[in-house]
Amino acid sequence: MSAVSGAVALDSRLMPAMTADVPMRGPLHRSPSLTCKYGLAYCDGRMGDLLYRALADATRRTILDELADRDGQTLFEICTRLAMKHNIGASRQAISQHLDVLEAAGLVRTERSGRYKFHHLDTAPLEEISERWPMPSATKETNR
Repeated sequence: MSAVSGAVALDSRLMPAMTADVPMRGPLHRSPSLTCKYGLAYCDGRMGDLLYRALADATRRTILDELADRDGQTLFEICTRLAMKHNIGASRQAISQHLDVLEAAGLVRTERSGRYKFHHLDTAPLEEISERWPMPSATKETNR
């Protein structure tokens, strides 16, 4: 490496590593070589893990509450309700990304009608949680 006018010129052998032709991946995709804690905790590819990740965020739980209150909302309607009722000032893009995570987890279904995209709550994936940890029945509790 050489210094030119106080700036450091990079060795040309390092440039391919800095400008790798690897496509950018979103938070729901993982590369096979990902070894950080995020990858270990959230990205092993199972649907249940996406469900727990989606439910882990307070904003996403609030979006689900809003869809439970009024199903079939557009992105604009969801953003407006979050801002007015819950004082969540996230951008439309941020809310859209939250909706993508919820959709990947199966908690939100979308339906296009003309220019509009309507979001619907789907609680079927939540059955996995209740099946995994069933509530003890009342008869079992009285026998203790």
